[in-house]
Amino acid sequence: MLLKNNIPLTYIFGKITKELILVTFYAVGIVILYENYHFTRISIPIAVPALLGTVISLLLAFRSNQAYDRWWEARILWGAIVNDSRTLARQVLYFVDDPYYSTEIQLFKERFIKRQIAWCYGLSQSLRHTNPTLGLDRLMKEEELDFIKKYKNIPMSILELHARDIQKAAKEGWINKYQQVQLDSTLTNLCDRMGGSERIKNTIFPVTYSTYINMTINLFIVMLPFGLIEFFGYFEIPIVIAIAAAFLLIEKMAIHLQDPFENKPTDTPTTAISRTIERDLSQMLNDSNFAEHKETIEPSLKEGAYYIL
Repeated sequence: MLLKNNIPLTYIFGKITKELILVTFYAVGIVILYENYHFTRISIPIAVPALLGTVISLLLAFRSNQAYDRWWEARILWGAIVNDSRTLARQVLYFVDDPYYSTEIQLFKERFIKRQIAWCYGLSQSLRHTNPTLGLDRLMKEEELDFIKKYKNIPMSILELHARDIQKAAKEGWINKYQQVQLDSTLTNLCDRMGGSERIKNTIFPVTYSTYINMTINLFIVMLPFGLIEFFGYFEIPIVIAIAAAFLLIEKMAIHLQDPFENKPTDTPTTAISRTIERDLSQMLNDSNFAEHKETIEPSLKEGAYYIL
């Protein structure tokens, strides 16, 4: 997620550098041929590229809205994960109990809550197609890690460990049937959030739709110099570059937003959200063994701009 408000122009236009170079050479070439070779003096009514530009604007607006909806849905799902994780930790802390306040109960609570923190990190890393078990050894026991590594879907396996512990707590009499139902309901909510995130990750934006829009933008850029050159001459070059940059940047913005789990600066900040969950659940647990977690800010932009994943 981008942290700085003032994003460098080098980052913005770096996304379309190759396209702008081609547009510049094309616009300059058209002007030179038009001004020096009479047989190439071709012009078209400005209304033609203007009409095409209007159609493209509507298509880009629709695509941008659809891409933002995907990004916002991902953020809503991870906001719900924060709430469900806090709820699960509170339920474990205050539902699970016995009259003797045994050490086993305290270890059970600690193991369960740490595992929930691991689930958040594991889901975040799984959605980005990185190693989902990376860093989980500080939160889970060795036997638990051996168990989840047998599964292809690591977050699902962690929820299964949760379910087994809830079943054990019910058998031991640490929770009653109503509390078991409440805990299982919270696990179901977490499973739903995980499924929603995976749906966004695995549902590819229609390739043909993107291709057709890109082809139409290219056609518009090709026609634009012929509609402007008769009126602006050499000033047609910066005008064409500016208009082309605007359309290309909007297209790139939509492409980046449509995939919110791609490990890019425009992602939903799942790692930062997981750190927030770790902080809150650690405080609820009152575990002094939890080291204060410092956010790792990674360089992604030039001129000192940073993002956090």
